[in-house]
Amino acid sequence: MGRAAARKFARHGARIGALARGNDGLEAARREVEDLGSEALVVPTDVANADQVESAAAQIETEFGQIDIWINNAMTSVFSPIKQMTAAEFQRVTEVTYLGYVYGTLAALKRMLPRDRGVIVQVGSALAYRGIPLQAAYCAAKHAVQGFCDSLWCELLHDNSNVKVTMVQMPALNTPQFGWVKSRLPRKAQPVPPIFQPEVAADAIYFAAHNPRREFYVGLPTVGAIVADKIAPGLLDCYLARTGYDSQQYDGAEDPNRPDNLWQPVPGDHGAHGAFDSRV
Repeated sequence: MGRAAARKFARHGARIGALARGNDGLEAARREVEDLGSEALVVPTDVANADQVESAAAQIETEFGQIDIWINNAMTSVFSPIKQMTAAEFQRVTEVTYLGYVYGTLAALKRMLPRDRGVIVQVGSALAYRGIPLQAAYCAAKHAVQGFCDSLWCELLHDNSNVKVTMVQMPALNTPQFGWVKSRLPRKAQPVPPIFQPEVAADAIYFAAHNPRREFYVGLPTVGAIVADKIAPGLLDCYLARTGYDSQQYDGAEDPNRPDNLWQPVPGDHGAHGAFDSRV
């Protein structure tokens, strides 16, 4: 999703600072941005490290000038029943998928609040409201981001700040994460259909960044999941207990020895699209 967003912003002339752990993907993103006629600064960063995030923000402002838009998007997950998870796995997913957003937001606020302008985009998910089986750590982290934003919105209103924060709740997307996320599933992981291309998410992020409001629901499945959870959460529990395991897997046995990106990035440039182009 971040890769698709970088392309979207580059087409509109934005200078882009890109943060990620993997150098291969960063360099490929930089080349794409430059091929689209814009500029990119890539900063190898683990967003679970607050000092690295702050250092990256400082470097971007030194080289590119004031940051106008900050997008928090980094995530990692583990496909696994809770009973098979380890404490270290829960900690790592929380550090990246929740605290990474906190650290990014702190770095952005440090620069935007004194200027009284800027937009922070928090890339969320329907799972920020509705937890599903086999993704407890990820769902919990997205719920935490949503609660963090509730507090932040209140504080910005109290301070009469012109800094804007918007959360964009996404549907299932055809990204490479399903081929690199750590998994204990017997079959290959997939996004819960219907599946959307990451360019849909990129369009939403770009729109939200330039037309910020409190929150955006992207796609009818996102609307349905969030509204249904507000009306009948117990009914959804029963439905997901029956369907949530199969809907997150597809034909083909998972390779238990394949590399995953929980602790280290998977080498190579993985682009923006996953393995589901024929089904989106």
